[in-house]
Amino acid sequence: MRLPEREGDQLRIGISIEVPEPMSSELQTARKSFGDPLADAIPPHITIVGPTVIEARDVAAVYSHVASACQQVQPFRIHLRGSATFRPISPVVFIQVVDGIAQCERLESAMRTGPLAQESRFHYHPHVTIAHEVSDANLDLAFEKMSFYEASFDVNKVHLYEHGDDNVWRPVQSFPLGGVLL
Repeated sequence: MRLPEREGDQLRIGISIEVPEPMSSELQTARKSFGDPLADAIPPHITIVGPTVIEARDVAAVYSHVASACQQVQPFRIHLRGSATFRPISPVVFIQVVDGIAQCERLESAMRTGPLAQESRFHYHPHVTIAHEVSDANLDLAFEKMSFYEASFDVNKVHLYEHGDDNVWRPVQSFPLGGVLL
């Protein structure tokens, strides 16, 4: 995984929708079975804002910005179904988001402004990664084995994660979507 460099007291963050249990364990077990070296370091999720470096002094402004962006989107339902891939552009196999795409796009668009404005390498495409940085044979296996995967869950919040010095992503703050009290 390509991560932005950080210096001094900068933080590397990401914002995503957590995949809840029991789907989270199912997907993490599948990712491990395909030999993905990041299976234990990255919980199953749908990225809203990918790895981003912020200054420690800007944490309060970033949190305020994320909270405001979340208020623009009402709770919604995610439906995951089947596998897909970004090959040949990127060696990734993922589970497709087939319902909830528009809401994910609205969240991403609202958050990529202000203190989180940045250029993206790729067009935003909500998904749940199940194989990355593995052999072509394991990418093929992941694509085949997960082609019939299907699950749904409700989304009423997003999480801000910090990337630790041990390379593990951990949730540090949740932000409710519009109209939700946590």
